[in-house]
Amino acid sequence: MRRKTYLDEINTNIYDIKNKDNYEYKAKKGLSKEIIEEISKQKNEVQWMRDFRLKALEMYNKLELPTWGPSLDELDMSEIATYVRPKGNMTNNWDDVPEDIKSTFDALGIPEAEKRSLAGVGAQYDSEVVYHSMKDELIKQGVIYTDMETALRDYEDIVKEHFMKCVPISDHKFVALHGAVWSGGSFVYVPKGVDVKIPLQSYFRLNSPESGQFEHTLIIVDEGARLHFIEGCSAPKYNKINLHAGCVELFVKKNAYLRYSTIENWSKNMLNLNTKKAIVEENGQIDWVTGSFGSKISMLYPMSILNGKGAKTEFTGISFAGKGQNLDTGFKVVHNAPNTSSVVNSKSISKNGGIATYRSLVQIMPRAKNSKCSVSCESLMLDSLSKSDTIPVNDIRTEEVEFSHEAKIGKISDKTIFYLMSRGLSEEEAKSMIVRGFAYPISKELPVEYAVEMNNLINLELEGSIG
Repeated sequence: MRRKTYLDEINTNIYDIKNKDNYEYKAKKGLSKEIIEEISKQKNEVQWMRDFRLKALEMYNKLELPTWGPSLDELDMSEIATYVRPKGNMTNNWDDVPEDIKSTFDALGIPEAEKRSLAGVGAQYDSEVVYHSMKDELIKQGVIYTDMETALRDYEDIVKEHFMKCVPISDHKFVALHGAVWSGGSFVYVPKGVDVKIPLQSYFRLNSPESGQFEHTLIIVDEGARLHFIEGCSAPKYNKINLHAGCVELFVKKNAYLRYSTIENWSKNMLNLNTKKAIVEENGQIDWVTGSFGSKISMLYPMSILNGKGAKTEFTGISFAGKGQNLDTGFKVVHNAPNTSSVVNSKSISKNGGIATYRSLVQIMPRAKNSKCSVSCESLMLDSLSKSDTIPVNDIRTEEVEFSHEAKIGKISDKTIFYLMSRGLSEEEAKSMIVRGFAYPISKELPVEYAVEMNNLINLELEGSIG
C-alpha cells in the first residue's frame, strides 16, 4: 500500500463553533454616510468622534485599493455588515455573559487562561466587548485596562490625544475604513515605572456571517513601565466573505518596554487586512511575536517607528498557508534616531498550494547614525504545489550603520524525512517533527499556554482529520 505523500486539510475543531446569528442590532450591509451616522448614534458617541468617522469615510472613498499583493476582487462592501451588537451588555462577571457567547469562550479556554496566567482579560464578540476584568493589584497601581467605548467615555482627553495619531486614516484604504466603522477593542495605560509582571489579553471572536470586525487597540506604556499584551482571534468558517480590518496603535515612552504577542486563527473565508504600528521613544523597546494561521487572505505588516535615541525593536513571526490561503505578511521598521536597533526573524510554511509571502520595509534615515538592523526570513514549502516569495525593501540613507539581510527558501528535505522514518516515525510524524522544529524559535518566545496553542494549530494543519 502506497504511503500518503501529502498532508490533509482538516477542520479546526473548537475554532469552528458556530452560534446562531443572535444579535441585538445589526447595521445594514454596505457603507454610506447614513450607516456611519447610525453606528455612531447606536453607540451614543461624542460629536468629535462622529465627525471623525465621517471624515474617515470621505478618505476611504478617495483612496484606491492596493495595487500590489493578493487580489481583493472578492471583497464587496455592499455585502458586509460593518456593525453587529450582540445581546447583553459588557460585564466583569463571567456568569452574566449570555450563555451562547459564554459557551464559545469557554470552549476556547479564555476563562481558564485568565485563572492560570493572566492579569486581565477582555473578550469581544462581533462588534462589542462582552466581558472585561482586571486584577485588583493592577488597579491599585493605576493601570487602566478597559474597552475602547468605556475609554472614550471615561478617559476622553487621553483617547482624543492619541486616537489614530500613530496610524492616520490616510495610511491606506482599509485604515480609512477602520476609522469610519471601528467598534470595540482595548485601551491600556500603564503609568510611569509600573511593571505589569503578568500579561493582559484581549480575545476577538467574529461569529456573524457576512460581517466585519473593526476593533481598535490603543496602548500607552509610560516612561520606565513594562507590559506584555496578548491578542488572540478566531472565527467560524462560512461560505461567504467576512472582513477583519482592525487597528493597533502602540505608544512606548522613554525607557519603557512592551511585548505584543498575537496568535491569529481566522477562518478561511476571512480577509484579514489589519494594521499595527508602534512609536518608540528614547531607549524604549517594542517586541512583536506573531503567529498567523488563519484567513483566506492576510495583508499584515506590523511597523515600529524608532523615534528616540537608543530605541529598539524585535519582530519574531511565523505564518502557515494551507490550501486556498494567500498570506502576505511581514514587518516594517523606520530608524529615525541614532543608536537605534532592530532584529527581524520571520518564518513561513506553505502546503497544499498555499502562498506565503514575506514583504518588508527597512528604512534607516540620515539622522539614524550608528544604528543596527538584522533581517532573517526563512520559508519552508511542504510540497511542489506551494509557493513562497520574499519581497524586501531596504532603504538605507546613511553609511554609518550595520545592516544584514538573509533569506532562505526551500522545500522540506526528503533525506531528513527518510532518516526519521528509518528511526521508526511515520511520514506524517516525520514532517510534523520537522515543522515543529522550524517553528520552535517563535513558539519559545510565547508564554507556555500560548506556545501550546500555537503548536496545536500547527498540528491541526499537519495531521489528518480528527474525530
